[in-house]
Amino acid sequence: MKNSTKVLYNGDCPVCSFEIDHYASYSRKQKLPLEFEDLNHCDLAQWQLSQDQAARRLYVLNDNQLVSGIPAFLVLWQQMPRYRLLAVVIGLPVIRQFATLIYNAILAPLIYRWHLRRKAKEFKAK
Repeated sequence: MKNSTKVLYNGDCPVCSFEIDHYASYSRKQKLPLEFEDLNHCDLAQWQLSQDQAARRLYVLNDNQLVSGIPAFLVLWQQMPRYRLLAVVIGLPVIRQFATLIYNAILAPLIYRWHLRRKAKEFKAK
């Protein structure tokens, strides 16, 4: 039997939680062996990641292999029938390279900076 797939995400991030909540709802309805862990409410030592590392990008643990970024999305999408075609298309060599570049250079840093600004505002408000 295949190991379940675990997804680590930032539940405090509106973008991240919106997307992952959608995947979690879909996986529950389909009874898929996917688990979703909010980095703000789990033991990150099990992931061998710091809070800061975990907040920087999406992580997926599948068959005891930890992947992040676009490879993590591909693993996640491959586990969900509705998204398998998306995984195939994004996984094509040129598209995968372009998607990885966009995620690593633009999307992940932008979302992470947004996360840091939200945290700073919360800290000031206290």
